[in-house]
Amino acid sequence: MAATVSLSFSLDPQHHHLFSNTTHFKPHQTPLLPFSPPTSTLFPKYPLAIFHKSHPAAFKSSSSPSHSSTTTTTTASDTTATDTATTTSTSTTSSSFLEYPLRTGRFLSSEELEQLKLLENFRYYQELESGSMWVRVMRPEEMDITVGLLSESFAESMLLPSGYVSVLGYLVKQYLLERMELSPHTATLIGFYRRRKEEGEKLQEKNTEDEEEVDEVEFLAGTVEVCFDKKGANASPPTPTPPKNSPYISNMAVKKSLRRRGIGWHLLKASEELISQMSSSREAYLHCRMIDTAPFNMYKKAGYDIVKTDNILVMLLLQRRKHLMCKKLPVLTSFSESDTFCSEEELTS
Repeated sequence: MAATVSLSFSLDPQHHHLFSNTTHFKPHQTPLLPFSPPTSTLFPKYPLAIFHKSHPAAFKSSSSPSHSSTTTTTTASDTTATDTATTTSTSTTSSSFLEYPLRTGRFLSSEELEQLKLLENFRYYQELESGSMWVRVMRPEEMDITVGLLSESFAESMLLPSGYVSVLGYLVKQYLLERMELSPHTATLIGFYRRRKEEGEKLQEKNTEDEEEVDEVEFLAGTVEVCFDKKGANASPPTPTPPKNSPYISNMAVKKSLRRRGIGWHLLKASEELISQMSSSREAYLHCRMIDTAPFNMYKKAGYDIVKTDNILVMLLLQRRKHLMCKKLPVLTSFSESDTFCSEEELTS
C-alpha cells in the first residue's frame, strides 16, 4: 500500500492530501529547492534504537531477554538509582510529547493534557499469520524514519524517480513537524512488525545469509495519520471535503517488502480504536482514489461506505478522482478477533 498523500501543485497520490495546509505552490508549477537534504538527514542513528545492519528501519527489541550469564546483586542504592532512572525516562518521554504542542505558545487545557497522556500510552497489538505487529504514536526521535517511509511510498505511487525521495523527504518532514504542533488533536501512528523465527529462517535460506537473530528484529512496517476534531483538521482538505469536526484517517503507507501480511488492515483498526478513545464522534472518514482497487476493497470490508465521489472535472487539475468514505464506529473500543484480522492478500484475491 503506497503512501496516500498529495501535493497542492498537481501531484496526486493514492487518496489523501499531505501538504494541502502547509505547501503553497501554484498549480502546474514544479517546486525547485535550492538544495537536496543529504540521505543522513532522513535516516540518522538514534541512541535508543539499534539498527540492523541490513535493514535501515529495523530495531533490536528492547524487550528481548538478555543472554548474559553474569549475576548481579541488587542493593538498596541500586534500587533507588533504578527508580530514579525510570522516573527520569518517563519524564523524558512525557516531555517529548509536550515539546511540539508547547512550541506554538498556546495554552493546553487539563483535558488536552489528559489526551496527550492517552496518546503516549496508546498501544495496539496483534498476532499475524507471519509474525506480530504493534502500533503506537510516533515519537519525535522516530520522525526521520517515518519521513523516509512516507517519501518512498509517495514517490512509488507517483512513479517518480528515486532522486525525488530526498526532496519529498524535506517537504514531508516540514509537514509532520507542523502536525505534531497540533497534538493532541491529531496524531501519527507507526506500526512495527516482528517476523516469526520460521519465516526468518526461510528468508535466510533464500537471500538473507547475513541476518542475525531474525526473531529479535522489529521493522518499521507502516504509518497512518489520524485527525480527531476540527482543531487538528487540514486548512485545505482534499475533495470531496469531509466534515472538519469528524475524525479523519489519512496518509497510510506500508513498507513495500512487508505488504500482504495484514499490516494495512491493522493500521486501520488501530486508528479506529484510538479514535474511539479520543473522540466522542462515532463517524470516521477517509479518502480513496477510484483507481486503487486493493485499498478500496479493504475499506469496504472494514465497513466504510462511499459518501461522495469527485466530479470528473477534477481531472482538469491533473488530479485523480477520489471517493469520500465513512464508517460508523461501534461504541465499544474492543474488537473481536474475527473483526480485526484480515490479510491484504485475501483482500486483493
